[in-house]
Amino acid sequence: MGLKANKVLSGCHSMFMETDPEFVERFDSFAFDEVVHQDDLDSKTRFMAILATLLGCQGSDEFRVMLPEALNFGVTPVEVKEIVYQAVAYLGIGRVFPFLNITNEVLLEGGIGLPLPGQATTEAENRREAGTKVQMDIFGEHMHDFWKSGPEESRHINYWLAANCFGDYYTRTGLDYKQREMITFCFLAAQGGCEPQLVSHAAANMRIGNDKSFLIKVISQCLPYIGYPRSLNALRCVNEAAKG
Repeated sequence: MGLKANKVLSGCHSMFMETDPEFVERFDSFAFDEVVHQDDLDSKTRFMAILATLLGCQGSDEFRVMLPEALNFGVTPVEVKEIVYQAVAYLGIGRVFPFLNITNEVLLEGGIGLPLPGQATTEAENRREAGTKVQMDIFGEHMHDFWKSGPEESRHINYWLAANCFGDYYTRTGLDYKQREMITFCFLAAQGGCEPQLVSHAAANMRIGNDKSFLIKVISQCLPYIGYPRSLNALRCVNEAAKG
């Protein structure tokens, strides 16, 4: 299905059509035609990446515009919520809070009842063990004892990575590992300044099946939302990960 601007943003009237028609014509032609037709990334994956990228770069106004379109192109309410929830581990609640409000408003406006069905699979007693298993599944067997590694004064942070980041979020249903690693890649690329983690997660993506070609497609589709510097940084991190 073609993704011309009038299809992607169906029903979304922009005041900029009146005030900035030349800009809108050029941007829409680039973002919703040229970029979209650059590769064969499916629409649902594209919109999941865009939503994660807009969270990462704090593009809340554009997130509000793109969320209904993402739902129209097959991203489910549960998947949207999982993207927003997982963002807390990589962006912090201070940056995610407005997006949670926007998501709830858009879903309620669309007649979708809240709360959605629960997706948690862990309890307080097993979240660390389950999180460690996820880390091993994604990064490799060397993560088995990562939760108790490092200097004593900061060891609790590695424990939290296993128990909270992976045990509380990655163990949830609604998204699979490949989707979760893809959106994490987008969170990191879009916020910038996280290149060491971006290299690590680019390698993790490739390890579980999101290959280099796929990650380049994701970067390409997200470029209009984060610009060239962060996109080029992400590409450099993918190339570095591919060498290792």
